[in-house]
Amino acid sequence: MADGVDGAGRNGGGRTPADGDGLSLRELKKIRTRERISGEATRLFVARGFEQVTVAEIARAAEVSTMTVFNYFPRKEDLFLDRVPEAVELATRAVRERGEGVAPLEALHRLALDLLEQGHPLAGVGSWDGHWWRVLVESPALLARGREALQEFEATLAGLFAEAGGAGPDEHGPRLAAALTVAAYRSVYATVIRRQLAGDPVEEIAAEEGALLRHTYDVLSRVV
Repeated sequence: MADGVDGAGRNGGGRTPADGDGLSLRELKKIRTRERISGEATRLFVARGFEQVTVAEIARAAEVSTMTVFNYFPRKEDLFLDRVPEAVELATRAVRERGEGVAPLEALHRLALDLLEQGHPLAGVGSWDGHWWRVLVESPALLARGREALQEFEATLAGLFAEAGGAGPDEHGPRLAAALTVAAYRSVYATVIRRQLAGDPVEEIAAEEGALLRHTYDVLSRVV
């Protein structure tokens, strides 16, 4: 295991068998297989770099076929950025299941603070996230896929804002609100990434992230 990467990987998985109540054995097996593949991929990427690892090597390490890897992760980049679907799911659920009188932006703010408090990987700060971010920033392919993912997430937010406000999917207001929201929170995570790469204490980074999230919400709530 490389530099604190456990068997599930830093980014590996979302839902785990431990909290898979109501899932069939087949579904649990698929979850375990996905996590094993992602975990081995992350371990190899952190140890050697994204471009230096092949999908065939990941398949061998996870004891599955290359075809199985692609069944779970259509693109090599998705092996490393496999929390993206979870982020979309969490944001969608936060907005659609928000309480009465809670604005979509407030629901997203509460979600961000909850993830930080839980120490969730999507909060972007952890005991070994500096290694993860280094792999990301050193890979042109991962950076390109990351930009695509942000664009896709922005489109999702625009749809959620339109849905919440009863607006049409092509109206400018929801799209502007989504663009401003993504840009604002991106600036928060840019600070987190910079400090993780510098090796600053995790507790200090988390405290600053919490303060930045609150400030960002205060600013956004006046314009979105």
